[in-house]
Amino acid sequence: MEKLNVSFNSPQCGFMSIGFTAGEKEFHTTTAHAPHAAALPELLRILTRLLVDKQIQGSILLQWNRDPEEFDFEFRRKGEIIRLEIFQYPTEKRETREREKVFEFEGKAREICEAFYETFARLRADKDTDEFEFNWRAAFPEKEFAEFEAKLKEKRI
Repeated sequence: MEKLNVSFNSPQCGFMSIGFTAGEKEFHTTTAHAPHAAALPELLRILTRLLVDKQIQGSILLQWNRDPEEFDFEFRRKGEIIRLEIFQYPTEKRETREREKVFEFEGKAREICEAFYETFARLRADKDTDEFEFNWRAAFPEKEFAEFEAKLKEKRI
């Protein structure tokens, strides 16, 4: 089974390079902090929910941005398996008929959460050195990361 690798690099001037790889599949882009300024804390809340709530039905959607392109990260749960699909829209209008799937991965909820945890833990460890708040134009989501980390560690026991 393929392993998901997630990378969010240190932000610069309100932009951050992000990447997803799994086997031969990969997707890399540079994203902007705006207009979806709450994307990072919301992503952590979604991951925490996927980790602890096995009763989720349907999909959970996270809007993300690149400027001018927009992205949706769509998470769908079926039992212990999560399907992550990333869709790109050419403009902020987010017209479904114009979207393109740029990445997909299917795996266990825990494995997906651990992949995201690794990159968030690196961002947090380097946040002072990288002047995260200044360079991302928003504070690191400490509260959401702490909750996510606690639930992830709790589930290891």
